[in-house]
Amino acid sequence: MRLTELLKRLFCLKVISDHIKLTNWCTFIRDFKRFKNLTEATDNRFALHWRDIYPCLSDKTASTTFDRHYVYHPAWAARILARTQPEFHVDISSSLHFATVVSAFIPVKFYDYRPVDLQLNQLSTEYADLASLPLEDESIQSISCMHVVEHVGLGRYGDTLDPDGDLRAMGELQRVLADGGSLLFVVPVGRPRIMFNAHRIYSYEQILRYFSEIHLEEFALIPDRSDSRGIIYDAIQEVADAQDYGCGCFWFKK
Repeated sequence: MRLTELLKRLFCLKVISDHIKLTNWCTFIRDFKRFKNLTEATDNRFALHWRDIYPCLSDKTASTTFDRHYVYHPAWAARILARTQPEFHVDISSSLHFATVVSAFIPVKFYDYRPVDLQLNQLSTEYADLASLPLEDESIQSISCMHVVEHVGLGRYGDTLDPDGDLRAMGELQRVLADGGSLLFVVPVGRPRIMFNAHRIYSYEQILRYFSEIHLEEFALIPDRSDSRGIIYDAIQEVADAQDYGCGCFWFKK
């Protein structure tokens, strides 16, 4: 796409966005006035002042919306942990919501390139570079790394630019996984490409090739179309590769 065409498209999107924002603001002001009149006609339990407004302008939707990738993939992983019942689990930079909830039932050690100050019992946190994990060879029986590797080496989170950073990360996950251990691994799947500097998208075949040292126990797919069912278990390669931005959930064992 030419730069001029891209700028035109961005301008059109901004005009549409500005129109929506203006409409939402008009609705907000109207609702504020109506609500103020209603409070003045009742016991007026709370002081209502314009200076205290906290506009939430985009929540009036016909149904509750959610990020399909980030709701379904932790649910998939948690159900596997409920089946495998590990004594201890290591998570590498996945969703904090996943690590915190799982730690209520299983002790969790959470590693991230950007350390997090999070205080909960059965949850410990530490710095780690996924390209060089501070863990011994074949030392972890249960590990997850979900919606993370596709970012490694793109510099988005302050990491070093490295076209092969994701390959180094996947090599590290295989290195630290113990014999008989489980790896829960999630990345975007579909037509292989880099959406710089956000993420990579992988084909199903690429992931199996990169993890050739371990075997696939289960593959589940979260399709990119919201009208599809939530999680497709035992999805076939053709369906995964047909996605634009699907979510591939791979359970590997060593």
